[in-house]
Amino acid sequence: MNIKTFAITIFTFAATIISAQNIFLTKVEKTKENKDKYFIKIDPQTSGAEYLGEIDVQGFSNDDMDVFYRIYNKAKEIGANAFSFQPFETVDEKKQPFNPSNYKMRLYYVTKEEYTKPSDAIYLFSSSSKSQTISINKKDFVLPSRSFTTIKTIPGEVYTISTKKLLGSSIKVSGKAESPAQYYQVSSLKVRSNTFGEPGINLKSGDIIGIDRSFGDFLRMIYIENK
Repeated sequence: MNIKTFAITIFTFAATIISAQNIFLTKVEKTKENKDKYFIKIDPQTSGAEYLGEIDVQGFSNDDMDVFYRIYNKAKEIGANAFSFQPFETVDEKKQPFNPSNYKMRLYYVTKEEYTKPSDAIYLFSSSSKSQTISINKKDFVLPSRSFTTIKTIPGEVYTISTKKLLGSSIKVSGKAESPAQYYQVSSLKVRSNTFGEPGINLKSGDIIGIDRSFGDFLRMIYIENK
């Protein structure tokens, strides 16, 4: 191996180490025996959740689905079906904002009554790498990459969502009383579907992708809300 090849090898290895992402189950307070597939975002102050442990994520990855699955599998090791973002604090006890390269999650167990509560929300997520232009009832919006917007629905009203592209997608979503929240990702990127019975992507219509609550709630934590 000549000096140039050796240098390239060392640089590539160093870059891999620097960009590597690690996910650790850093604390286990207790475990729960449950086989449900849910993993939802909660407010632990109002949900009556049972605290189980913590996960630390160190390093950034743009593959949100892969990150989610790795966190999900760690959480299921101790029976968790809910989570919340746990901000780091500075020395003067000020809570730091979310940092996609280094963050902590608290893990919980909640009852079925908690994760089946109805919602009037539709969540629309941009892609992880590109901004997306969308139309909601003929009103245009630009969603920057790694952001989302929320539609508060009215029962009986129909919402037409399209991607404003020549061959783009368009879907119609109805507001229904006592219905669960709905989650969609707007993306021109290829995405992989979940295998049967696992959380993730449920359906795809062109570049508007229906995703399940667990993955959608994870995106709500790591993306910025565009109000």
